[in-house]
Amino acid sequence: MDVSVLDKLRTVVGPTNMLTGIELGPYVVEGRTPEAAVFPSSLDEVRAVVEIAADAAVPIVPWGGGTAAAVGTPASRAGVVLGTSRLAQLVEHEPGDLTATVEAGMTMAALQSMLRARGQWLSLDPPAADRATLGGVIAANASGPRRHLYGTARDLLIGVTAVTGEGVVVRGGGKVVKNVAGYDLPKLFVGSYGTLGVIVSVTVKLRPLPDVERLVAVTFDRLKDGGAAVRTVMGSDLIPNALDLVDAEVGRALGLAVAPGGCALIAGFDGVSEQVDWQCAEIGRLTAPLGGHGVHALAAQTWTRLAAAAREVFDPPAAVMRLSVLPAAAAEAMEHGANAARQRGLGSAWSCHAGAGVITAALAARGAQAEPGPIASVLGEWRALARASGGHATLDWAPLAVKSVVSVWDDAGAAGRIMQRLKGALDPRNIMNPGRFVAGI
Repeated sequence: MDVSVLDKLRTVVGPTNMLTGIELGPYVVEGRTPEAAVFPSSLDEVRAVVEIAADAAVPIVPWGGGTAAAVGTPASRAGVVLGTSRLAQLVEHEPGDLTATVEAGMTMAALQSMLRARGQWLSLDPPAADRATLGGVIAANASGPRRHLYGTARDLLIGVTAVTGEGVVVRGGGKVVKNVAGYDLPKLFVGSYGTLGVIVSVTVKLRPLPDVERLVAVTFDRLKDGGAAVRTVMGSDLIPNALDLVDAEVGRALGLAVAPGGCALIAGFDGVSEQVDWQCAEIGRLTAPLGGHGVHALAAQTWTRLAAAAREVFDPPAAVMRLSVLPAAAAEAMEHGANAARQRGLGSAWSCHAGAGVITAALAARGAQAEPGPIASVLGEWRALARASGGHATLDWAPLAVKSVVSVWDDAGAAGRIMQRLKGALDPRNIMNPGRFVAGI
């Protein structure tokens, strides 16, 4: 990068808010080191940074907490990390309207703490809430087990302010829930992985804190019995806010006594105390005829571990893949996927947001099986399995040697062409995370 570009960036954010050289260690992703990292503190500074980079054709990597930095295809060229850590203010909170406007760099944990003091919360529970920023959570469409009842970022986002790849400030949505005017621009930025622009602030819907919340588990000797229990619970009068199915590996990591080949159905309930008590008892009654071994209360901290439970079974995993399938096919897909890994001498761990059919699968490999070939073969089978189950698969994490032979993203089909056109409209110079996302955008 030309020295004059670095000087311009330094002038915008100030010398103490720009990193170069060995200071860039925390921002190295898959062996690729950016040429600088800058930390603007306002919308105007973000716009100025983007304009400078665009004029010099320098790529920009938006960076929140870095929790999803390794997701996607590696960048083909070094650029500038644009960190949002100095954009971390609660701009406006309207408790009566159940809305809040928040700068994108505030961590989820800090936001929830502020809202909790006023009896409210944002019903998103992504992994690593102490590091994950609100802007990053929206850009990665990250969520956790409570998505079963409360949905994902798409369901909670009502307004966004962002800077596109041309340095243009765009504002979409509004500050009230009943806002139906114009195109729903905010939804474009959900799950865009920083390829359309830099999210600067967002307005989100909130909910009152429940009186009581409880997490319980029912164990089964067979995975197929757990799948039957999921269908029974979803067809019942129960209203769980979380409904996860985990295999024996994950169950044991969470402190449950799960037999080999078995599973655990983990359910969360919230509301008034009497309602929660009844639901916890009712799930035991419903699952007992299906082979359920009673209802086990889980510690409160299990909530924070559940979203990333499969990945954390192995330290480190050989690869992590996310499969989206029809909910009715989730248990069968988990069983077939584990068999595919086992046949090649590899270990695996599986967890699933069962009501949504979103499965996280982690692969463990040792010795000769740790070579890219066997790992890639299993991942290919997993992707084929997802497609056969009515869905698709994304490679959430893997070494570069594996990514070189297994595509990170599934084929987007006709949607990919639409996404390329949107990318061209909002980032015509292709400087925002170029090549990271689906269809090469």
